[in-house]
Amino acid sequence: MSRRIRVLVAKPGLDGHDRGARVIARALRDAGMEVVYTGLHQTPEQVVEAAIQEDVDVVGLSILSGAHMTLFPRIKQLLAENGADDIMVMGGGTIPEEDVKELKEGGWTEEIFTPGTTIEDIVAWINSNVKVD
Repeated sequence: MSRRIRVLVAKPGLDGHDRGARVIARALRDAGMEVVYTGLHQTPEQVVEAAIQEDVDVVGLSILSGAHMTLFPRIKQLLAENGADDIMVMGGGTIPEEDVKELKEGGWTEEIFTPGTTIEDIVAWINSNVKVD
Protein backbone atom coordinates (compact mmCIF):
# COMPACT_ATOMS: atom_id res chain seq x y z
CA MET A 1 0.00 0.00 0.00
CA SER A 2 1.40 3.40 -0.94
CA ARG A 3 1.35 6.46 1.26
CA ARG A 4 -0.99 9.35 0.59
CA ILE A 5 0.07 12.27 -1.61
CA ARG A 6 1.08 15.29 0.49
CA VAL A 7 0.16 18.76 -0.81
CA LEU A 8 1.02 22.18 0.58
CA VAL A 9 -1.51 24.83 -0.43
CA ALA A 10 -0.02 28.32 -0.11
CA LYS A 11 -1.12 31.92 -0.60
CA PRO A 12 2.13 33.77 -1.30
CA GLY A 13 2.34 37.51 -1.56
CA LEU A 14 -0.06 40.26 -0.61
CA ASP A 15 -3.28 38.77 -1.96
CA GLY A 16 -5.85 38.60 0.83
CA HIS A 17 -8.44 36.38 -0.84
CA ASP A 18 -8.17 32.75 0.18
CA ARG A 19 -11.62 31.28 -0.43
CA GLY A 20 -10.46 29.39 -3.53
CA ALA A 21 -7.37 28.06 -1.78
CA ARG A 22 -9.47 26.81 1.12
CA VAL A 23 -11.93 25.15 -1.28
CA ILE A 24 -9.06 23.41 -3.09
CA ALA A 25 -7.41 22.35 0.17
CA ARG A 26 -10.66 20.80 1.39
CA ALA A 27 -11.31 19.09 -1.94
CA LEU A 28 -7.82 17.57 -2.05
CA ARG A 29 -8.27 16.34 1.52
CA ASP A 30 -11.64 14.83 0.58
CA ALA A 31 -9.91 13.12 -2.37
CA GLY A 32 -7.63 11.31 0.09
CA MET A 33 -4.57 13.56 0.06
CA GLU A 34 -2.81 14.96 3.10
CA VAL A 35 -3.07 18.74 2.87
CA VAL A 36 -1.25 21.51 4.70
CA TYR A 37 -2.61 25.03 4.26
CA THR A 38 -0.19 27.84 5.10
CA GLY A 39 -2.66 30.72 5.31
CA LEU A 40 -2.41 34.18 3.82
CA HIS A 41 0.54 36.46 3.08
CA GLN A 42 3.32 33.88 2.93
CA THR A 43 6.75 34.80 1.62
CA PRO A 44 8.42 32.45 -0.86
CA GLU A 45 10.88 31.56 1.91
CA GLN A 46 8.05 30.60 4.26
CA VAL A 47 6.38 28.50 1.56
CA VAL A 48 9.57 26.59 0.79
CA GLU A 49 10.43 26.11 4.46
CA ALA A 50 6.96 24.69 5.13
CA ALA A 51 7.15 22.44 2.06
CA ILE A 52 10.44 20.96 3.21
CA GLN A 53 9.39 20.62 6.86
CA GLU A 54 6.13 18.96 5.91
CA ASP A 55 7.84 16.68 3.36
CA VAL A 56 5.26 17.40 0.68
CA ASP A 57 5.12 16.07 -2.86
CA VAL A 58 3.44 19.14 -4.35
CA VAL A 59 3.23 22.85 -3.60
CA GLY A 60 0.01 24.40 -4.84
CA LEU A 61 0.19 28.19 -5.13
CA SER A 62 -2.96 30.28 -5.24
CA ILE A 63 -2.24 33.69 -6.73
CA LEU A 64 -4.75 36.39 -7.57
CA SER A 65 -2.49 39.40 -7.05
CA GLY A 66 -0.71 39.43 -10.41
CA ALA A 67 2.67 38.58 -8.87
CA HIS A 68 2.85 35.12 -10.43
CA MET A 69 5.80 35.96 -12.72
CA THR A 70 7.88 36.77 -9.63
CA LEU A 71 6.55 34.28 -7.08
CA PHE A 72 6.66 31.06 -9.13
CA PRO A 73 10.30 31.48 -10.22
CA ARG A 74 11.39 32.50 -6.72
CA ILE A 75 9.75 29.48 -5.11
CA LYS A 76 11.23 27.08 -7.69
CA GLN A 77 14.65 28.71 -7.18
CA LEU A 78 14.43 28.33 -3.41
CA LEU A 79 13.33 24.71 -3.68
CA ALA A 80 16.36 23.98 -5.88
CA GLU A 81 18.73 25.86 -3.56
CA ASN A 82 17.47 23.76 -0.65
CA GLY A 83 17.81 20.43 -2.43
CA ALA A 84 14.06 20.04 -2.76
CA ASP A 85 13.64 20.41 -6.50
CA ASP A 86 11.82 17.05 -6.53
CA ILE A 87 8.80 18.85 -5.07
CA MET A 88 6.39 19.69 -7.88
CA VAL A 89 4.87 23.15 -8.12
CA MET A 90 1.40 23.81 -9.48
CA GLY A 91 -0.74 26.87 -9.22
CA GLY A 92 -4.02 28.50 -9.81
CA GLY A 93 -5.62 31.88 -9.98
CA THR A 94 -6.13 34.70 -12.39
CA ILE A 95 -3.10 34.15 -14.58
CA PRO A 96 -3.18 35.24 -18.24
CA GLU A 97 -2.77 32.43 -20.77
CA GLU A 98 0.46 33.90 -22.18
CA ASP A 99 1.94 33.92 -18.67
CA VAL A 100 0.80 30.33 -18.10
CA LYS A 101 2.73 29.32 -21.20
CA GLU A 102 5.85 31.23 -20.11
CA LEU A 103 5.74 29.83 -16.56
CA LYS A 104 5.40 26.25 -17.82
CA GLU A 105 7.99 26.57 -20.59
CA GLY A 106 10.42 28.25 -18.19
CA GLY A 107 10.14 25.33 -15.79
CA TRP A 108 8.68 27.50 -13.03
CA THR A 109 5.59 25.33 -12.63
CA GLU A 110 4.41 21.93 -13.73
CA GLU A 111 0.78 23.03 -14.18
CA ILE A 112 -1.52 26.03 -13.82
CA PHE A 113 -5.25 25.80 -13.22
CA THR A 114 -7.20 28.91 -14.19
CA PRO A 115 -10.75 29.88 -13.15
CA GLY A 116 -13.29 27.38 -14.36
CA THR A 117 -11.07 24.33 -13.89
CA THR A 118 -13.00 21.61 -12.10
CA ILE A 119 -11.84 20.14 -8.83
CA GLU A 120 -12.02 16.74 -10.48
CA ASP A 121 -9.51 17.87 -13.12
CA ILE A 122 -7.10 19.13 -10.44
CA VAL A 123 -7.36 15.90 -8.44
CA ALA A 124 -6.90 13.82 -11.61
CA TRP A 125 -3.82 15.82 -12.63
CA ILE A 126 -2.21 15.37 -9.21
CA ASN A 127 -3.01 11.65 -9.13
CA SER A 128 -1.59 11.20 -12.64
CA ASN A 129 1.58 13.19 -12.10
CA VAL A 130 2.63 12.56 -8.50
CA LYS A 131 4.03 9.13 -7.76
CA VAL A 132 4.41 8.04 -4.15
CA ASP A 133 5.82 4.83 -2.73
